[in-house]
Amino acid sequence: MNLLSFSLIAGKARQKKALFFCFLQTSWFGVKERGLLPPPLFCFFSYGFRMRVLASLFSFLFLVAVSGVIALFLLFKHYGHDLPDYTYLKDYQPPIMTRLYADDGRMMATIAAEQRVFVPIKAIPPLVVGAFLSAEDQKFYEHAGVDIFGIIRAALTNLQNVGKDRRPMGASTITQQVAKNMLLTNEVSIARKVREIILAQRLEQSLSKDRILEIYLNEIFLGQRSYGVASAALNYFNKSLDELTPAEAAYLAALPKAPNNYHPVRDHNAALARRNWVLSRMEADGRLPREQVEAATAEPLQTRTRDEAETVQGGEYFTEEVRRQLVELFGEKPVLEGGLAVKASLDPHLQNVATKALREGLVDYDRRNRGWRGAVTHLDNLKNWNAQLKAVPIPAGGEIWTMAVIIGLSAKEAELAVVDGTRGHLPWGEMSWARRELKDNTFGPAIKKPADVLSVGDVVLVEEVKKDDKGKAYQTGSYTLRQVPVVQGAIVALDPHTGRVFAMTGGFSAKISQYNRVTQAYRQPGSSFKPFVYMAALGKGFTPSSLVLDAPFEYVQGPNMPLWRPENYSQAFYGATPLRVGIEKSRNVMTVRLANAIGMDAVVEEAKKFGIVDDMPNLLSFSLGAKETTPLRLAAAYGMIVNGGKAITPTIIDRVQDRDGRTIWRADNRPCEDCQREYWSASAAAPDLPDTRPQVQDPRTAYQMTSLLEGVVMRGTGARLKALGFPVAGKTGTTNDSRDAWFVGFTPDLVAAVYVGFDEPQSLGSHETGASVAIPVFQNFMAAAMKDKTAVPFRMPSGLRMVRVDPATGDLTSSTDKNGIWEAFIPDTEPKEGEPRPVLDGSITGEFAAGVNPPLTPPEASFEEQPIPAEGEPAPSPYNSNHDAPAALPTPSSTEGTGGLY
Repeated sequence: MNLLSFSLIAGKARQKKALFFCFLQTSWFGVKERGLLPPPLFCFFSYGFRMRVLASLFSFLFLVAVSGVIALFLLFKHYGHDLPDYTYLKDYQPPIMTRLYADDGRMMATIAAEQRVFVPIKAIPPLVVGAFLSAEDQKFYEHAGVDIFGIIRAALTNLQNVGKDRRPMGASTITQQVAKNMLLTNEVSIARKVREIILAQRLEQSLSKDRILEIYLNEIFLGQRSYGVASAALNYFNKSLDELTPAEAAYLAALPKAPNNYHPVRDHNAALARRNWVLSRMEADGRLPREQVEAATAEPLQTRTRDEAETVQGGEYFTEEVRRQLVELFGEKPVLEGGLAVKASLDPHLQNVATKALREGLVDYDRRNRGWRGAVTHLDNLKNWNAQLKAVPIPAGGEIWTMAVIIGLSAKEAELAVVDGTRGHLPWGEMSWARRELKDNTFGPAIKKPADVLSVGDVVLVEEVKKDDKGKAYQTGSYTLRQVPVVQGAIVALDPHTGRVFAMTGGFSAKISQYNRVTQAYRQPGSSFKPFVYMAALGKGFTPSSLVLDAPFEYVQGPNMPLWRPENYSQAFYGATPLRVGIEKSRNVMTVRLANAIGMDAVVEEAKKFGIVDDMPNLLSFSLGAKETTPLRLAAAYGMIVNGGKAITPTIIDRVQDRDGRTIWRADNRPCEDCQREYWSASAAAPDLPDTRPQVQDPRTAYQMTSLLEGVVMRGTGARLKALGFPVAGKTGTTNDSRDAWFVGFTPDLVAAVYVGFDEPQSLGSHETGASVAIPVFQNFMAAAMKDKTAVPFRMPSGLRMVRVDPATGDLTSSTDKNGIWEAFIPDTEPKEGEPRPVLDGSITGEFAAGVNPPLTPPEASFEEQPIPAEGEPAPSPYNSNHDAPAALPTPSSTEGTGGLY
């Protein structure tokens, strides 16, 4: 069949329509002549048949297309009817971490479920925006939420990579990622992908491109606990966004796909390659010129953490207490997600020296009273010792020291291999204390050489030392043996005028326990409570020179109750003694007799007025500090003494601002119109702030008490503190069986309270007191706190008369008496020349409760004549050879505890 015959059969009416098939036929003849192809079978069928086939084919394709559209419509309708509400994203505020700032403005800590710093899109530099667009969605500002060509490209690429063990290429746009991260889950399924596409398109219709990008850049997780680009810039490079280099911005943009796969240290090569790929994309997109890309590619990948000078180290107990108070004020969610800016009262310097002083004090006590509890662990062999040592977990509390392993022993020292790879020596003098501690507070045999303490292979905690106890220099690389003490303690320091807490350390280490003994440990204060008994007496008309009989005292507690017989620490009595000496020497019997005279109701009222307790039984034994309180409460109470009797409330938070910078809470709510001035000049006068603190004690009485407590340091149980060389006052406290040891003291502008004891109450030791355990901590802290500061005397209010007296007797003395002091008296209450001075001896119990001084019994000569023992001297008997002692009373089967000893 040739072309002519085919045309004649088709007819003229069909000539034009047959041209296509003629062309096929002609083409077939052309190739047939060359013997390449067989004739096409389609040309052997009639024209009508061929047209029906084509029509059927087009109909089928059309039906498929329509069916596909219908199916797609039904699919989108099915997955689109119950989609989560996306309209809230218009006003969405992402969870932001709460930041805590110390008094000097440095960052203390952050509190957050997600570490995020929100930055508006207009404040994000174009370099950072461009890096993320090049890496994640080059056509972000062009597509409508879904990049069709990107999906096709990814599909083709993934088909090519089948069987090549490569990660599938994604095609999600930034809008899709926002939809997934904000509204959906990470489930891998077609259903989730369909819902993601639907939501992406709806987001594009309701939100601007900039808003979508803003949400994305602030929400994306970038590893290292970093949510959002601003947080990542700080955590990886310690920079703000506008400080990032192109290489650094490119690295951050490399992280969204898989942050864990591009760790800058662990996966350095992969991270570097991914960063350089982002830089190449930025060049291809025209966001960076070639020169900058080449320079950035050559730049090493180096991260940088925040310097210690930029953040406050330590203060874990303080930070946790701030968190507790914030949750109490605002609730947990606003604290974790609200982006609060919290200005705390913490003074970083005072916090550091407080923690150091407490730790040194607890370690010193542990060495003095406890024994060696053994090595951290033992290495069976020293092969590859450094790797083995690094694998040993550091004991809780031991993080402040260094780990080392014993590699040799001699008669005078142990040889160490330190975890940093160096070698060192452990002299015998630095382990001679380490007698083995056994159960039930017993100890092993005496030790005479290093081998009695340590063995080769022992892993121990050590600290480098330069001198021995006598100040003799050690050779370089000398260490001392350390162990985490079992005793605990607390120290708190605050401003007595405002109540702002400067430092708070609630234990040896927060890694052992976050139990904060400053605020949570209610323990008996012992004799540190006595100032409030004496102050109540001063308010009832007593003076610092008033005489109180220090002699045996018995108290009937009630029916079928044994007699209570309080004792002095020295187990001796000293006769008629001035109040000043009673507080300076911490005389128990005098205190009880004084409380009995003025009435316990007055003592309870004083304790409540100063915030030591909320309530307290009016039992006489509580005058010796039997009612539990916290170090923070006691520190605040002492602050009210030195500030002139003004009430203060301890605070650790100064101000709280919301994410928009509005102050929503502050501790100081005093009215101050001048503080709101729009403009300020250096010549303007300082705002006049009213003093709204309630007056809880007569300032004259408060000063008298301050002077008495200064005497504790000058001549009493706190005499060790005279070495400080500046005005300081305070009071020791020790409870029954030496279970708790205290010292609470102050300078004119700083108060500190120190507590030492076991969490499970037990004796600190029969000879341990507040003077031996707590005062060293206070002394080291106060010496560091007051270093390079000008010493000022305690401030005296008006309305007092200063009279020269003998502090040991309270008698008037001349200005030439070198032992005399200037005593503060409320006018007309001072001793008079030649007038007899009454002695409170208990014969008129309870009649002082009304606050009027009735005539007192003149002192017995035998008591008057007894000398006051000097500091450190044994106490003489109050009865001399010319006077008989009162007949001894039978000892009851049991007695009530005194509550305070020394």
